[in-house]
Amino acid sequence: MKILQRYFLVNISQAVVFVLVALLGLIAFMDLTSELPAVGKGGYMMQHAVLYVLLLVPGHVYEVMPVAALIGTIYTLAQFAQSSEFTIMRASSMSTRMAAAMLAKIGIMFVVITFIFGELITPRTAPLAERVRLSAKGATLSAEFRSGMWTKDTVHSGGPRGPVTGSRFFNARQIRPDGRLVDVRLYEFDTNMRMRSLITAAGASFSGNGTWRLDDVTETLFTNSRTLPVPGAPAPRGQTIQSTFGQDTSAVATRKLAHLDLVSEITPKILSVSRSDPERMSANELAVYTRHLAENRQETERFKIAFWKKLVDPLSIFVLMALALPFGYLHTRSGGISLKIFVGIMIGVSFLLINALFSHIGMLSTWPAFLTAVAPSLLFLMLAIGALRWVERH
Repeated sequence: MKILQRYFLVNISQAVVFVLVALLGLIAFMDLTSELPAVGKGGYMMQHAVLYVLLLVPGHVYEVMPVAALIGTIYTLAQFAQSSEFTIMRASSMSTRMAAAMLAKIGIMFVVITFIFGELITPRTAPLAERVRLSAKGATLSAEFRSGMWTKDTVHSGGPRGPVTGSRFFNARQIRPDGRLVDVRLYEFDTNMRMRSLITAAGASFSGNGTWRLDDVTETLFTNSRTLPVPGAPAPRGQTIQSTFGQDTSAVATRKLAHLDLVSEITPKILSVSRSDPERMSANELAVYTRHLAENRQETERFKIAFWKKLVDPLSIFVLMALALPFGYLHTRSGGISLKIFVGIMIGVSFLLINALFSHIGMLSTWPAFLTAVAPSLLFLMLAIGALRWVERH
């Protein structure tokens, strides 16, 4: 049985690698074609476009590995059936359960590879690809709003673990590839959503330990005994306090500073994932960002679904390989290898479409995120079980 397991492993692995390379080549060609209109604009040249496309390839490995495993397994088993090898294996006491167990062991290898690409490689190459593209163009990162990137933060007293004293809306017009923020605005509110202060800064850079260093700062303080300076008290050294209502300094006051250190839960990591495609984020990044959104009472459904899909989608390799097993029971008269491969491609495309469809339906219908992620795999698992029962009876 060990020899048979090794024989399955070598043949299926070769077929899966061949299919995977073909699919990645096709996707990379389409990505490069979509980049051609931007070539020649600014400093963005052909070599930058090629490097950008190559850095996106690891993300595509995660996406197409289940389909490659399906088509590669169908091709191998169809070859076994055409040469009557599978029939000989069955005559030598190989049951359907034993064949399924051998495919499952091979599937473990593909699942591990998929997790490595999805959790370790893609979260690093995808941001790097975006930085290469923007650096070559001399552009900066921005969100989908014309006013820039927006996110919400919780204000704590006495450090990030202290009691909550309010909330803060974080706006940056531009985000440079090196992570520096340009034209920053911070709108801070108390727990009753009364505006407490408005901070504007020409730029901001992260100095670690949850601290942002703001440059060229103008801070407007509104009526709040906990944050305003005592009326008549001298301004701290290096600061200018100017009342906008004559001598009534308890109403609104403005001070200008060269620098200001701001403690915030917002980190460059959170900013990077907030503008990233959830499909290119790791499960850990999705978990951190989902928790941040939940703490700030923001919509989390999309990221919850993406998180569970990150965990469930690689496991769909087992389901699709099980769905490929019935093709080994079909004789040559049931169709040639080319027909079986075509059927396998159609099944793979159907799986991708249904998987995407369930994700959108889940967000619209507010289905539980786990159910939305696992439903396509359960559907195809039932198809695989039904197909196996049918071929065993016939």
